[in-house]
Amino acid sequence: MSVSSVVRLHPLALAVLALMAAPVGAQTAPEKKTEADEGALEKVVVTARKREETLQDSPVAVTALTAQSLDRLNIKNLGDLQGNVPSLTVYAARGSNSTITTFIRGVGQADPLWGVDPGVGIYLDDVYMARPQGALLEVFDVQRIEVLRGPQGTLYGKNTIGGAVKYVSRPLGTKTEGVASLTLGDYGQRQFKAALGGGTDSGEWRGRVAVAKAQRDGFGKNLTDGTDVSNQDTEAARVQLGWFPSSLPLSVQFAADRTNDHSNMRGFQRMATNKFIANDVLDPSRYDIASGMPNANMTEAGGHAWTVNFDLGKDWSGKFISSYRSSDTDTSIDFDGRPNKVADVRAFYSDHARSHELQFTRAGGGVIGLYRFEGQAGGQVRNNFFNLSFGDTRGEVYTSSTAAYADWDWELTSALTLSAGLRATREEKRAVVLNRAYSDATFTTPTATVSNFDKTRTVNNTSPKLSLGYELSRDTKLYATASRGFKSGGYNIRANVTAVPSSSKPFEDETLDSLEVGAKMLFDQGRLELNAAAFHNNYKNVQLSVFTSYTQANGQPGFFGDFTNAGKATVNGLELEWIWRPTRNWTFKGNAAVLDAKYDEYLDKGVNIADQKKFSNTPKVSGAMDVEYRTAFPLGGEVRTRVGVSYRSKVYPTTDLSEVIAQTGYALWSAGVIWERDRNWTFALQGSNLSDKAYRTDGYNIPALGVLNGFYGAPRQVSFTTTYRF
Repeated sequence: MSVSSVVRLHPLALAVLALMAAPVGAQTAPEKKTEADEGALEKVVVTARKREETLQDSPVAVTALTAQSLDRLNIKNLGDLQGNVPSLTVYAARGSNSTITTFIRGVGQADPLWGVDPGVGIYLDDVYMARPQGALLEVFDVQRIEVLRGPQGTLYGKNTIGGAVKYVSRPLGTKTEGVASLTLGDYGQRQFKAALGGGTDSGEWRGRVAVAKAQRDGFGKNLTDGTDVSNQDTEAARVQLGWFPSSLPLSVQFAADRTNDHSNMRGFQRMATNKFIANDVLDPSRYDIASGMPNANMTEAGGHAWTVNFDLGKDWSGKFISSYRSSDTDTSIDFDGRPNKVADVRAFYSDHARSHELQFTRAGGGVIGLYRFEGQAGGQVRNNFFNLSFGDTRGEVYTSSTAAYADWDWELTSALTLSAGLRATREEKRAVVLNRAYSDATFTTPTATVSNFDKTRTVNNTSPKLSLGYELSRDTKLYATASRGFKSGGYNIRANVTAVPSSSKPFEDETLDSLEVGAKMLFDQGRLELNAAAFHNNYKNVQLSVFTSYTQANGQPGFFGDFTNAGKATVNGLELEWIWRPTRNWTFKGNAAVLDAKYDEYLDKGVNIADQKKFSNTPKVSGAMDVEYRTAFPLGGEVRTRVGVSYRSKVYPTTDLSEVIAQTGYALWSAGVIWERDRNWTFALQGSNLSDKAYRTDGYNIPALGVLNGFYGAPRQVSFTTTYRF
């Protein structure tokens, strides 16, 4: 069978193949016995608390996906984590393939502009990625991905109020090893990944290089010029070098990475005709548009870091990390999706950030540290409304943050452990804003200045944590945690002081106080792992990105992106994760979450309208189930077959709560057949969204411009991957 015929399989054919390849009672391939072979689950090591411990020993709600799990689940970038982690919403932002939008337990931020910070921290090898541009990382040469749920204010600081996503690269080794994979699929999918690493005979010098190239034709077309939209053209690379001298109690590592995304615009479906376009008609496609703007959507991001690990003796060790990161984005945002000049926006983003962290870790359970962050983010956004109103948003936000933290364990008894932590942060944020109106689309002759200010705000925050862990038995561990997180406030860089004078006032820091109880349990002689967490969150000063409409002096409608703080909210939830391997052949893995998120106070012109508001990007019920069967294959090695389904209840992607854009509950099916022929060769046939479900992830609702759009997730995709390891 050719690759072209493989990728045109019936939508359910892949699932059928998976089931047919799993005969009951099949013989398994003879090989060296391991814990997994006998049915017991592997122990996964995580660094959620900035020290190594097993997943089951860590008193934190954390999901860890190893490199093997990521491959089997067909996770190609961080957006594919959705459905595999409880209470996680993650997807590409409206205007870009590589700008990330992330929510955990109802907490996040959908606005990617430089005046506001994300609510979920993204970390690449312990380095904080301050901006969402370029943060939707491609998954390649990875050791594991950890997703920490709930506020991480003590150990990770500001802007981890919802949680954190930690991308951990494959570490440096002494033996020469490598891997290369090639993926071909429908929509012209072509993906190549490779890595090579090794060291000197003594192991003193080590290195590793990894590259990835991902291309795919568009899910839709720009009907104006025939070019692709919602396509992919991404390349990424990482280089790591390490010095591990045997004569000194330290090691020095250098890492550099780069991601270039030259994909085109994202397509969308217009959900209503535009009243400002004569004889307007709708296109039934969920991806096709007819834009008259340049089909450009470029993001280039990268950075480097130095990491020094040193041994201090007497159970103490230290680590120093110094990093630099930057990104540049140039994108077209055609709100109306037509050749008409109704709402055309060109956006340019740029950011630079440096961070330094010094931490000391005690083997018995404790870490103290100092952290410093300095960032500069800014750019320009040019708006053309109706080819009559021309304006831009430009400026810079300068952030400097200093923090000291400690997290310590005390064994009160042989079974009871107390953990206490505290982080003190001082942050200064300066916003320089210049927003003007222009005479025409050349944006060269200003006609009015709607905002011109240079303001600075300084805040101090203390984020404590107190946790009790109780070992009920060797296989059952309980914990209870009280913690706090916060997200930086700031200034609305889109402010229009002429129309709304108060828009230059700062919005406040978010704070979240969380009470959580959890259990991590093993049953069936280590074959069944069940983790549960229940939490109650008090959420204050919720930062919300909204559109404010007004009438311009020339009588034309106008709008600007505004910010507000909802006063108070409460989020209660229950999460479950399980993995059960009753025999060597069968594995059942899944998760479920129930969230009750509601506003208690939401003031609009002095009136509390909390009962009219709902949380965005927060399904009440979500979950997933994955079933895998492994058996011997007649041609050698073994074959793993997998069928999975994920479900999410109704979601409002945008803060305006448009019922047209809202996505009702839906399920996505996936399946895979993986043949591991031997230790070198692996062949995989994978499929996602097999029923070709149409589901919205985001949208725009701007009545002043006649705009009502829905952005959709990926359609059904099937691919075939060949991997060689040595």
